Amino acid sequence: MDPSHQRPAADPPKALDIQDRVAALVARMSLDDKIGQMALGQPGTASPPETLGDAIRGGRIGAVVNVVERAAINELQRIAVEESPHGIPLLVGRDVIHGFQTILPIPLGQAASWNPELVRAGARVAAEEAARSGINWTFAPMIDISRDPRWGRIAESLGEDVFLTGRLAMAMVEGFQGRSLADAGSIAACAKHFAGYGAAESGRDYATTNIPDNELHNVYLPPFRAAVEGGVASLMTSFSDLDGVPATAHAGLLRDVLRGQWSFDGIVVSDWESIPQLSVHGLTANDREAAIAAANAGVEVEMASATYARHLADAVRSGRVDLETIDAAVARILTLKFELGLFEAPYTQATDNPQAKRETALQVARQAALQSMVLLKNHNDLLPLDSQRMERLAILGPLADAAYEQLGTWIFDGEADRSVSALAGIRARLGSDTEIIHLPVLETSRSREFVDIDAALAAVRAADAAILFLGEESILSGEAHSRANIDLPGAQAKLVQRIRASGKPVVAVILAGRPLTLANIVDQVDAMLYAWHPGSMGGPAIADLLFGIESPSGKLPVTFPRAVGQIPLYYNAKNTGKPPRPDTVTRIDEIPVQAPQTSLGMSAFHLDIDHTPLFAFGHGLSYARFEYSDLRIRPPQIAPGECVRISVELRNAGRRAAEEIAQLYVRDPVASITRPVRELKGFQRVRVAPGQAVRIEFRLHADDLRFYRRPSGWILEPGRFQVWVGGDSNADLAGEFQLIDA
Repeated sequence: MDPSHQRPAADPPKALDIQDRVAALVARMSLDDKIGQMALGQPGTASPPETLGDAIRGGRIGAVVNVVERAAINELQRIAVEESPHGIPLLVGRDVIHGFQTILPIPLGQAASWNPELVRAGARVAAEEAARSGINWTFAPMIDISRDPRWGRIAESLGEDVFLTGRLAMAMVEGFQGRSLADAGSIAACAKHFAGYGAAESGRDYATTNIPDNELHNVYLPPFRAAVEGGVASLMTSFSDLDGVPATAHAGLLRDVLRGQWSFDGIVVSDWESIPQLSVHGLTANDREAAIAAANAGVEVEMASATYARHLADAVRSGRVDLETIDAAVARILTLKFELGLFEAPYTQATDNPQAKRETALQVARQAALQSMVLLKNHNDLLPLDSQRMERLAILGPLADAAYEQLGTWIFDGEADRSVSALAGIRARLGSDTEIIHLPVLETSRSREFVDIDAALAAVRAADAAILFLGEESILSGEAHSRANIDLPGAQAKLVQRIRASGKPVVAVILAGRPLTLANIVDQVDAMLYAWHPGSMGGPAIADLLFGIESPSGKLPVTFPRAVGQIPLYYNAKNTGKPPRPDTVTRIDEIPVQAPQTSLGMSAFHLDIDHTPLFAFGHGLSYARFEYSDLRIRPPQIAPGECVRISVELRNAGRRAAEEIAQLYVRDPVASITRPVRELKGFQRVRVAPGQAVRIEFRLHADDLRFYRRPSGWILEPGRFQVWVGGDSNADLAGEFQLIDA
């Protein structure tokens, strides 16, 4: 097919604005034509034009998913534009989650950069690569608040915090959608999963969610509102239920909150087959009732399944679904297609100079990998390693030379030949001056038997240091990959113990799709760098950090528990009436045998583990040494509508230039409902030279102190507010201000 051969779609004159064009087109469509626009089809085993062509030709499909070849997409668009009843082009969807051909760090890793500009640039790279294939709609960003690392999809999330997730969600939307959806390289974003999916019980994917109304509005909904305010084109419903009603049929969520309170005018798409699953939940008796429930709740597009195609027309004719509901849904779908410029340019051309685009993509991926990695431990400043003094280096572990595994979950289109492993990155950085001895020792991250362990031990004894590359293969995280035990899998912990016995310096680099419980190895290594699944350029980024070309600057976007029994564990918890303190905590081995029964400590803790996390939210070390001082809060009291300015002096007392992420936390200690012990309300990434001191200022608006309370909704209460500024959620530089009545 010649993409330049286009028959203009049979739509009203282009001089009319989009709203008029949509209204005129809807008026000409039959009921079956309209329902066809609400169907999202997937290809079969044959070529997409063969499996989808007839349905598109008959107007029974308005969107397709998982077609990625440009020629096939152009042919499907040709059929839609030239042979379907009204010449309406297709939405072409794909899970472009953290890159397309060039893979960036998993979203949880990107969140560790705390850098909205870099996240925006990464989404832009992904959008441009996807758009060159003809894709115009991505099912990202995933902005479910995630407090349970057992959940496999925490890898796709932006972490546990409302404020950080909201800021990064807006950045991703802006990156995907650009300044205009009609611009070359822009694709429609889809915020998912609306809402509460990250609260699945026990971290089991698809499990029930139990979220109180105040928690829903204060924690799980705000990132979606941020995405809506950022102009996101679409939202996807959650598989899970809320207060007994699955999200795909939740009219209160979709119509009252999303459409009514937030004035969202984009489209809502179901998750994969989540409409017929309403009957599996037990909400509906059959597919017909499921289609009616979802349509009436406000789901405009059905993904993969066909309950709308089979039952919606009869439901309209019988009065179970209003025709106005269908018309409104179709109008939103058509509006998005017009905004994407598909009526004027439905086909995708090959772009000029793809090599230049590839180099730009790799640069962004490398910078994202650099800023995403978090230095968790650095005993006696072992890192950075001095390459000039490194004669022999032992590189061990199953993930040292695993270019594919470091890409992570949701990488259907990632090109493995673009991925540079850690081993390759280190070899390129060190050259021939350092002898590198590489032994995987374990075939995979899950292996329980050692291979060449004696050779590995001999290599470590002969080396100046050992670097162990540990963690999870990519398949161990992602959708439907939840884990009950999140220790290092296989025999990796035993490997650490064997290598530690050599007495040589040991560095652990962890590649994983989630926080792992590392208490059993953290004291067995001298330094620990958490690399997540860092994407295509993970290897060079790891090498740059290990050898001091760059200083680590990532900060944890999620709390790391000591043991799975602490979960859920998150920094912005409630204080309770009996918060644990050092003087109230009793260790299990401190209890005398046959001690009289009593409530030990009378506070919220476990007898058999420290009540604190292994690594706190916001934690991340640097090769510099940062000091916070001179907290100033001006004015000391504000009224509604006003701002308070909170500033600190940040000094680099170390010998290396580095970037620090300064974090602002606030607490409302007395309110009409209990409030978290701390909430992130601001952050800034700042580069500071050795010996330099800079003043950082945060502006906190009174509206940032509002919270949701039933039945009043969002309210602002006067009172005293506590403030902390520092390098993590345990910041101890403290002050306060007052919010007074107007």
